[in-house]
Amino acid sequence: MYIKNGFFVKNKWFYFIPISLFLLLNINAFFSPQPDYSALVAQVGELPFFTMNVALFLLFFTLLFFIVRVIHNQPIVQFTTGRKKIDFKRILFSFSLWGGIIVLQTLLSYWIFPSDYQWNFEPIPFFTLVLISLLFIPFQAGFEEYFFRGYFLQAMAIVSRNKGIPLLFSSIFFGLVHVANPEIGKMGYGFLLFYISLGLFLGILTLMDDGLELSLGFHIANNFFISFLTTSSWSVFQTPSLLKEVSEPEITGLYLLSFFLPLLLLLYIFAKKYHWTDWKSRLFGKID
Repeated sequence: MYIKNGFFVKNKWFYFIPISLFLLLNINAFFSPQPDYSALVAQVGELPFFTMNVALFLLFFTLLFFIVRVIHNQPIVQFTTGRKKIDFKRILFSFSLWGGIIVLQTLLSYWIFPSDYQWNFEPIPFFTLVLISLLFIPFQAGFEEYFFRGYFLQAMAIVSRNKGIPLLFSSIFFGLVHVANPEIGKMGYGFLLFYISLGLFLGILTLMDDGLELSLGFHIANNFFISFLTTSSWSVFQTPSLLKEVSEPEITGLYLLSFFLPLLLLLYIFAKKYHWTDWKSRLFGKID
């Protein structure tokens, strides 16, 4: 059982040092003024700003793995999955499936609402962006999955001795750390519910599939394809993407449908493919 792997590490008390530090930093962000991303991007440039943002996560990723291997003495396989070895086919399947859905959604949106977008393709900046995304997005998205669905989930399991509380709190925590994103400044704190819902979805993948492989594939694909397909002046990724969204964002029924329906579709496909059963016990049962 993946969530129970944290029970067998050394220095379990150390879990709460990085978690507490991370929480304090984000509490500070919650009460601090919203940073002016557009001004920063205009001053530094889209590609340098994007590179600095995602490259920073290579440091976070390395530090987290150092803590897990050296302080907790936990094998990376046990930090990743409840299986005997990491299932890279699961990662690739999830990446390909969600990447394909993002491409399809983008094409449909551009076809139905062409006035909402501006064609932005410039060969050298675009292909440089793709290369940078290939190099650093796996570390950026990977850190978030290993920290929230791995480190945080396993730490909460030790305290709560059940699965529901880690699932709930990891989802809320995941949502709240995005409070400084420019989407929140543009659309209000209510938009955090979308991040919390996404965290819940990824937590369900982790618990139902007994590992991080599907959530890793999903998260890497999500950030990778979004980085170069379509961005806007109010999104956290402001890049020389293919398309620039120029419409004013608003939460409509169509927006809700386009957000939640694909996630439900993915859950259905994964459940059928990997024969998920006993949802209640896997998501909310006690840990013996």
